[in-house]
Amino acid sequence: MRHNQLKQKIKKGETVLGLFMNCAYPAFIEICGHAGFDFAVIDMEHGPLHPLAAEDLCRAADCTGIAPIVRVRKNDGPQIQRALDIGSAGVQVPQIESKFDAETAVKSAKYSPLGTRGLSFATRAGLYTAAGTNITDKLNDESLVVIHVEGKGGIENLAEIVTVPQVDVIFLGPYDLSQSIGIPGQVRDPRVIDMMQEAVQTIRSAGKAAGTFAENPEIAQQWIDAGVQYVALGVDVAVFLRACQSLVKAVDRF
Repeated sequence: MRHNQLKQKIKKGETVLGLFMNCAYPAFIEICGHAGFDFAVIDMEHGPLHPLAAEDLCRAADCTGIAPIVRVRKNDGPQIQRALDIGSAGVQVPQIESKFDAETAVKSAKYSPLGTRGLSFATRAGLYTAAGTNITDKLNDESLVVIHVEGKGGIENLAEIVTVPQVDVIFLGPYDLSQSIGIPGQVRDPRVIDMMQEAVQTIRSAGKAAGTFAENPEIAQQWIDAGVQYVALGVDVAVFLRACQSLVKAVDRF
């Protein structure tokens, strides 16, 4: 069965770079792999993607060695199970506000004895039964669990959240954090940055990897320098927009 290189890189303390994917066209995620990204977050929370499209994106990701991570819409057992059953390298779970929320996410992502994930061998994750029936421990080891702490409540409860076993990455969502303290969208405000920097130290002190979103390479580098390992650098549609804008502006048509 597939070995999760992304999880191993994170365990070794390496910095990994990815981006969010809203486009259903499989070539886009292949291209991201060829470009050198370590992972792509298939966004089923804010993006319009259907599970069948997400599964095809996972297949395309495997072609170029980029790790497909599925962000589900909410902390929901069936959604988390499906995100992993389609053969992703891991799952990202939004809006974690408490230790209980984090434990619930882990239980949904892991098979017994670590959790309560429903068991079927006839899935892409199980190679459609070709992997046999002794796969639950292997899949438990290989699956990456990323939880989003993106609200004031999650920050206040972070010291407890970081104690939950089997959580690999705690992803700090700057936009939702800014909204939770009354300054929506102002992600470069010192209040947001200070909150996130303190959170990164709490996460790292607990032996876990911190993650976040960055709109451009300069911001990404700042967070990497602050100790963030798992950096999502933009969203595919926004990257395409900026590339198109730069092309249009580069041509003198008048």
